[in-house]
Amino acid sequence: MMFKFSKGTTATVIAAALATAFTAAAMQPADAQERKSIRWTTSAVGTYGYTIAAQMAKILEQALGGEYTITVQPYTSPTVAMKAVMNGEGEIAYTADVGMTQFHERSGGFKDYKPTKPEIAHSWYSYPMESMMATSAKDADKFKCWKDFSGKPVFFSTAGFMNWLNMQRSFKALGYDFKHVQIDTKSNSDALQAGTVVGSTTYTTAGKSLAPYWKETEIQMDIKVINPCPDEIEKLKAAGLAVVDVDPKGAFSKDVGPKTLKGVSILFGYNARLDISEAVVYTMVKAFYNKKDDLVKLDAGFTPMAKDFIGMQVQGINANPQMPVHPGLAKFLKEHKAWNDKWKIGSSS
Repeated sequence: MMFKFSKGTTATVIAAALATAFTAAAMQPADAQERKSIRWTTSAVGTYGYTIAAQMAKILEQALGGEYTITVQPYTSPTVAMKAVMNGEGEIAYTADVGMTQFHERSGGFKDYKPTKPEIAHSWYSYPMESMMATSAKDADKFKCWKDFSGKPVFFSTAGFMNWLNMQRSFKALGYDFKHVQIDTKSNSDALQAGTVVGSTTYTTAGKSLAPYWKETEIQMDIKVINPCPDEIEKLKAAGLAVVDVDPKGAFSKDVGPKTLKGVSILFGYNARLDISEAVVYTMVKAFYNKKDDLVKLDAGFTPMAKDFIGMQVQGINANPQMPVHPGLAKFLKEHKAWNDKWKIGSSS
């Protein structure tokens, strides 16, 4: 059955319907506006940092009692993500100890950089990564030490990434020629097999997890990890870098050569601007402390943090003790009797 309305009636019905729709639409923004926004900048889609960010954002949203909406915003690299936060495009930045060092020194990607907003400060350190060198299994006999990659085309992970910075400082410590070739992470396997690059930096998180693009590479081809030779390990350690043992069975699904892998360690974190309130950062750190065992269930890369949460925060600060500590983290560490009076509590001013 069809219903017919007079011209006047039709106009009245449409007007009423539109009024109802606009009223409902108006209620949504008002509701949403009541929730404050925290933008969490990460590295690019497909990286480990981006992949796990949604899980951590959910925990933080719950801890903040629904007062905030956490949005994950990927950038081309952690270096760019750090700048985005200090330029006002985010509030919490994905970074690592080597990135914090370069920012403090205004070196590398931070040369001549001037933030338009308050700087980021030590806020929360979450997991270590271990940078290693890999090549195709068919060419592995050409490489015995890291010196065999010197001056040759290598994809040291995406330029500006913390593992890229880590390998850059490692090659500098060894006195080797850092010849980086930029490729898309999705073409990692193709580039190795075609010889476009002779090596590619692989990395594990806490010796347990691989980046998504490296998991794909493993499926597509056989790789071998080339450890630094003993004399190279000594030079790296002498330069203040930590060389750690990695069990290949912890992250790799295939045989990658050495029974024990040697990786140069970096510590990753999520550091907030100093104008982000003490209460928010304190709540964030406390929430992750309380949920540390749940985080391990989500991803094994959080294992070291769960084992020694406080120690990891101390390690992160001590990697760059000249940089300020966010008041929220300082409050947390003081409560746990882990504060060092030599450290400096930052201020947004």
